[in-house]
Amino acid sequence: MSLPPLKTRERLSEVRYEIRGELARRARELEAQGRKQIKLNIGNPGAFGFRAPEHLQRAIADHIADTDPYTHQQGLPAAREAIAAFHKQRGTPNASPERVFVGNGVSELIDLSLRALLNPGDEVLLPSPDYPLWSAATILNDGRPVYYRCQPENGFLPDPDEIEQLISSRTRAIVLINPNNPTGAAYPRELIERIVAIAAKHKLLLMCDEIYDSILYDGAQFTPVAPIAGDLPCLSFGGLSKVHRACGWRVGWAVLSGDPVASGDFHHAMDLLGALRLCANVPGQFAIEAALNGTDTITPLCEPGGRLFEARRAVIESVQASQHLELVVPAGALYAFPAVTGAAAQGFDDHKFALELLETEDVLVVPGSSFNVPYRNHFRVTLLPEPAQVREVFGRIERVLDRYAARAQSQRVAVA
Repeated sequence: MSLPPLKTRERLSEVRYEIRGELARRARELEAQGRKQIKLNIGNPGAFGFRAPEHLQRAIADHIADTDPYTHQQGLPAAREAIAAFHKQRGTPNASPERVFVGNGVSELIDLSLRALLNPGDEVLLPSPDYPLWSAATILNDGRPVYYRCQPENGFLPDPDEIEQLISSRTRAIVLINPNNPTGAAYPRELIERIVAIAAKHKLLLMCDEIYDSILYDGAQFTPVAPIAGDLPCLSFGGLSKVHRACGWRVGWAVLSGDPVASGDFHHAMDLLGALRLCANVPGQFAIEAALNGTDTITPLCEPGGRLFEARRAVIESVQASQHLELVVPAGALYAFPAVTGAAAQGFDDHKFALELLETEDVLVVPGSSFNVPYRNHFRVTLLPEPAQVREVFGRIERVLDRYAARAQSQRVAVA
């Protein structure tokens, strides 16, 4: 007897996450055939030879005997105190341990916070391009993503006037990703001030994904949103995954700032949802205090001679040497978001390009449209490989784009 197909949630059909999707599955199939892939699809430092700093490893090892029980649903008290103190130093208003939530990475806290906020049909303003988890979590919590454009011709910075025009009676929050994934844009203070003023005018929650806050290049500055937001409810996300190269530990946090009375119900909702999953990974939480109060290990990597800086330099110079690429130079984060231009861009489809690059050159990138943009001539690469490997990758990309340009030229000749 054949059984009927097991039905799944219908809204999953609206969710896309190509960072670990179809192309990544095809890469694994090719690896199983013995082909060696260069995977630039995910910002996973440990996969490229980076290690979490030793003082963080020691902090976990020294407390491993204390990690067996569940802890409070919002996190270890000492960890929350360290996070609150860190945010107080930044000028975050009303930062206190009671308003800190530790989660299994920022990813879990994004989902949890949107679940605490949204009723069916509520809208969240998201950047385009966005990190697609934000869209997915909005959709799967019965909300509606509404995108404000961050155009390449504007350095991938948003237009505050456009953000305000998109606000409706159902809008609940504005999401900022700064420094930005996938573009590397770092938002200037004046821009943040204008967005905060819009959120205050319309009584919206600010949700600030600041996981790359210390990964900056060429003197770029990071401006935290919470100190500017003042009494306006603001949720600021950070963690160990990127700055401290500890993705697998799954340690993230969210700090709820602003007027405690205005955000009281939301705080209780977050606490309830945190309790339902009992608690976050306990061993990793013992590294938080060491991370926030210990040696700065990320800045040397982002300065000239540092591994991330030199990989970024390799991307910039490779694009400059290309006949087919343009780039808004990333000011922060771990990615670049090049655009295909000229003859190679004629009839260009970013997904087909990524698949051809994988099949013919053994390089895995993420199509730009995966980040919820309407155009299809971009792709994202991570800055984590060694600089020499970055240059090798762009040599392979150039070979594929040379073929695209040649085909376009042949079609023009045939038409003529």
